[in-house]
Amino acid sequence: MQQANAYFIPTPSMWPAVGAMALLFLGFGAALTMNSIGAGPWLLLVGFGILVYMLFGWFGVVARESEGGKYNMQVDISFRWSMSWFIFSEVMFFAAFFGALFYMRVLSVPDLSHGATGEYLWPEFKAGWPISGPHIEESFTPMGAWGLPAINTLILLTSGATVTWAHWALKVGNRFQLNVGLAATIALGLLFLSLQAYEYYHAFHELNLNLAMGAYGATFFMLTGFHGFHVTIGTIMLIVILGRCLAGHFKPEHHFGFEAVSWYWHFVDVVWLLLFVLVYWL
Repeated sequence: MQQANAYFIPTPSMWPAVGAMALLFLGFGAALTMNSIGAGPWLLLVGFGILVYMLFGWFGVVARESEGGKYNMQVDISFRWSMSWFIFSEVMFFAAFFGALFYMRVLSVPDLSHGATGEYLWPEFKAGWPISGPHIEESFTPMGAWGLPAINTLILLTSGATVTWAHWALKVGNRFQLNVGLAATIALGLLFLSLQAYEYYHAFHELNLNLAMGAYGATFFMLTGFHGFHVTIGTIMLIVILGRCLAGHFKPEHHFGFEAVSWYWHFVDVVWLLLFVLVYWL
């Protein structure tokens, strides 16, 4: 057990080196694959395998240290600051993407239609939104807000309520409701991803909406795709936390691992609300 005024110093670890090796294989594999060199996919597969091995091994060490009582209040505070700054970096990440959407809709597209630049480059261009772009002859249908996007909004809002329910159950020591709440949140996250995959299939095959459809297609898939990636990461994190809960980890007074994942999940929910309003609705 750590003393209250002592900071935990971990023993030397091999896991950063293993992670660097995984990134090395992933980088070379991606480069070779994009250049159609035969060894590329195999190097990617090796890189992903090493990455998964690192994640299980490193997370396992941290979990054992936490459950072994090695983390005191000072470590807990450092974890909270670390997660806060990580989520802040993600906020800035999406702020850049929303800024790109704002720039296109409010500044660049109108300028191409009315400004001197547009008269010089594309005199026949007419501004509007959603729009593809100059010299794109194919047409597409924009994604409506009140079909699958509205259903997915309800799903994510419900998942925010279920993870909050699980957090409350953990704080009062109700392990059954904790596990049920987490399992429900994971199921809702997987349902969201399944419906988004179907939405993309519908966009490509029935609406002719893809990344080649200019400004609207690029911003639509950029924002919704990266959000879907974050939902995938959040769902994996929730599955890990559920496994730890089933193993008896976390206590009502000591459970920041759970809290960190719930913070991330609420962040994902808020970003989707902005996406629904700014990308699908307006």
